[in-house]
Amino acid sequence: MPRVGLIVNESKELALEAALEIQLRLEKAGYELVKASSSGGLVGFTNPDRHLRMLSYDACVPDGFDSSMSLAIVLGGDGTVLSAARQTAPIQVPILTVNTGHLGFLSEAYLADLDNLIDQVLSSKWSIDKRTSLVVSVLRADQFRWEALCLNEMALHREPLTSMCHFEIAIGRHAPVDISADGLILSTPTGSTAYALSAGGPVITPDCPVLQLAPIAPHSLASRALVFSDDEPVTIFPATPERLMMVVDGSAGCYVWPEDRVLIRRSEYPVQFVRLSDHEFFQVLGNKLGWGLPHVAKPGKD
Repeated sequence: MPRVGLIVNESKELALEAALEIQLRLEKAGYELVKASSSGGLVGFTNPDRHLRMLSYDACVPDGFDSSMSLAIVLGGDGTVLSAARQTAPIQVPILTVNTGHLGFLSEAYLADLDNLIDQVLSSKWSIDKRTSLVVSVLRADQFRWEALCLNEMALHREPLTSMCHFEIAIGRHAPVDISADGLILSTPTGSTAYALSAGGPVITPDCPVLQLAPIAPHSLASRALVFSDDEPVTIFPATPERLMMVVDGSAGCYVWPEDRVLIRRSEYPVQFVRLSDHEFFQVLGNKLGWGLPHVAKPGKD
């Protein structure tokens, strides 16, 4: 019996209604459905007064999910997709993302396409698009204190954000560099259209095997976004006496103290997206962000 996962943002009524319809259709066709809440992928933020999260990044895999699944259908917005990525990448189950939120930049389909979507799942008419993911770890000496999987970006900054910080950054075999800025963003190509874009970084097509380091409001005009091979691990040493805040994919994070270091490396497990049709990245940029659309002059006044 074929097995399919169903990851649902249970705070959205539309997602719950769609999940029930999908479950009825697939079970009628002889599929076994394993349902999970997207909240299982929300690592959350560590309270500085408590022990840190000592779990490995693969701890978010839901009960009953394993590599025997053909795919997992995800119902929610972009935040739900980021959570589902943590839940499925370690077991290499591809995700079919259905938008029930707002922008839906990471979504493959919409609720209006639900009937066609189910038909394509039943007929196995889909392909796989693999996206780079990162393992973000916080270490003190040789001890791992916090770890999570990242699809978009890791951001490290002081609280409040408007205070300048100092960082020493080692990228692979290259000589360490010093950057003074309000913070740093380390992003994947997928994340280049998210926070890093707001910080002035370039858009990177998803098939490029690179990472991007973008300073937030850098102190020097010479400190600009840097793109480099994703084979290179990155270690960030905070050179600021106060604690810093680290945020991963907008929904997970912890405090980083002066004696800590942050290690970011490419995960051996990419996030696999199910594509129901050709995924034309420039078209997505145009539809979602208005990139590359022809300029139309405003009408003149009479």
